[in-house]
Amino acid sequence: MKARVFLPEKLDVKAFIEAAEQLAGETPVKALSRLAGAASPEADLTAMPPVRWQVTGRPVPQRVGEPELWLDLEAHAELDMECQRCLHPVRERMTVSRSIRFARDEAEAARLDADSDDDVLAVSRQFHLLELVEDELIMAQPIVPRHEECPSDIASLMHDDTETPVPGAAPAEAGRAEPSQEPKPHPFAALAALKKRSDG
Repeated sequence: MKARVFLPEKLDVKAFIEAAEQLAGETPVKALSRLAGAASPEADLTAMPPVRWQVTGRPVPQRVGEPELWLDLEAHAELDMECQRCLHPVRERMTVSRSIRFARDEAEAARLDADSDDDVLAVSRQFHLLELVEDELIMAQPIVPRHEECPSDIASLMHDDTETPVPGAAPAEAGRAEPSQEPKPHPFAALAALKKRSDG
């Protein structure tokens, strides 16, 4: 008998899990538009490693009734995001390891979701597996992407007074009074002169 072929874009989840099948693959970052949307504007999507993913169907036998339907998901992605300190790209790594329970219909999914802390979805004959992979990776993204050490000293760039002025731009010192080159008088000189005048 010819083995059944399961496609990640149109996955019969129930049949996949009941057969305890496994799927794995690599998907270019640019093919996952929502994930790619979090990349730095300077990032080259074609130069990033592909997203690696693997799913395994796991039917869990019960003492009474039909087996529970579980899908074990593993995924890994590397994305050049915008560092929130220096605004240059920083390579962030996202790893997902989740087990998701599938209910046999929407009503059962709602009941199970309310009664437990498990992630619960309803089965579908045309389930888009890569959308699930993308959803999980998006949730695994860092809230504030940043380098451990930025490639340039931002503080020195902000306070560097020796930068070459841009042609046509106002000098950095514009509007500041030039310091007087004349020596400052001694603070008691005026008092001494007044005393001498009174003594005369």
